[in-house]
Amino acid sequence: MRRTIAVHLGKEETPLGTLFYDQQGARESAAFEYGAEWLASAGRFAIEPGLPLVAGPQFHRKTRDGSVFHAALADTEPDGWGRRVIQRDHAKRRQQARRAGTSVEARPLNSLDYLLAVDDFARVGALRLKDEEGRYQRAIEEDARRTPPLVELAQLLSATRAVETNSETAADLEFLRGRGTSLGGLRPKCSIIDSDGSLAIGKFPSVSDERAVTRGEVLALRLARKAGIDAADARLVESDGAPVAVIRRFDRTEDGGRLIYVSAATMLGAEETSERSYTDLVDALRQYGSQPAADIEELWRRIAFSILITNVDDHLRNHGFLHVDRGQWRLSPAFDVNPFPDRMRELKTWISPETGPEATIEALMSVTAYFRISQTRAKAILADVEAAVSAWRNEARALGMTAEDLDAFTEAFEHKERAAAQRATR
Repeated sequence: MRRTIAVHLGKEETPLGTLFYDQQGARESAAFEYGAEWLASAGRFAIEPGLPLVAGPQFHRKTRDGSVFHAALADTEPDGWGRRVIQRDHAKRRQQARRAGTSVEARPLNSLDYLLAVDDFARVGALRLKDEEGRYQRAIEEDARRTPPLVELAQLLSATRAVETNSETAADLEFLRGRGTSLGGLRPKCSIIDSDGSLAIGKFPSVSDERAVTRGEVLALRLARKAGIDAADARLVESDGAPVAVIRRFDRTEDGGRLIYVSAATMLGAEETSERSYTDLVDALRQYGSQPAADIEELWRRIAFSILITNVDDHLRNHGFLHVDRGQWRLSPAFDVNPFPDRMRELKTWISPETGPEATIEALMSVTAYFRISQTRAKAILADVEAAVSAWRNEARALGMTAEDLDAFTEAFEHKERAAAQRATR
């Protein structure tokens, strides 16, 4: 199989370049080439540091656990939940074709199938993929369902539960197919249209949840805003008695424009399993940031917050950057921020190579000089964050959390590092 996919940018459909894909047996390879028009444009920029502005195809070396595509394109691939839905839908369609006596291609799904299965309308960021016949992928078939509105949350919740319990129907998969996101791992979720017409992500409770996870995420994002962090807008919507987290997409503008997004892993050129640190992100902001001083301070504030709420799933896919202008970037709003009362207090992204994974206020204070934050300013930031986190119970009750819910989350918020933060700010 050989495919040639045109890559365009945003609502304006600006031609960017071409994605070349080749499959020979189990071996896959891919290359990207900027278009001559893009390279000659006054507004040209590299869509990621690993794809410099040069003529000719640029090949990507696939690692064992990595994507066959360059990182900026891989950032738009479906996450674990999205892949699960795509796999189930593929199997269901083959099953239906066999029952109908229709011939069906027996090959397994490949990397390009997954990449192109994401709905063009909801694809993360601004990259848009057009097939050889000039259709954006994934294109929606005539008369088929588009991104579902908020009022369909009950059907969506039912569909996700069916997938989790291996009891899904073709109709369930039709609700979910192509609506996955690249932001969020294995938990059930779906792109939706919010009540005001904006694009959002609906995150659903899992049948295996032992605590109110969706309430916990909205709680964390609300507290983050109170702590002075630029965080994604989030609220809870009850659907059939279940709390669904509705999180506004920050890569879209009010007029439907698309913002270019890459993950922190892409910005650093980091492999999925590599151990990287927040000081690496500081270096990236100094090199590529449009407002490095402000974003570096924001990053330090986010680390403090993660430590105090035990947000220890802070891997590089859970941090991102939005393009501002001509190769300059800013931190995206914080997202996928969750309190984990049952996890070891170790960060996925280390504070620095010297501190290792320890999630401590002492480790955080040790890097203030690298972040170019004075001790006075660091104490003020830490005081702001601690004050916001200290109100977690009141905020949780406002979100409808019960006494049992509060007990389940207590260890995420009440621990020795809170006391350490209080001592550090005296």
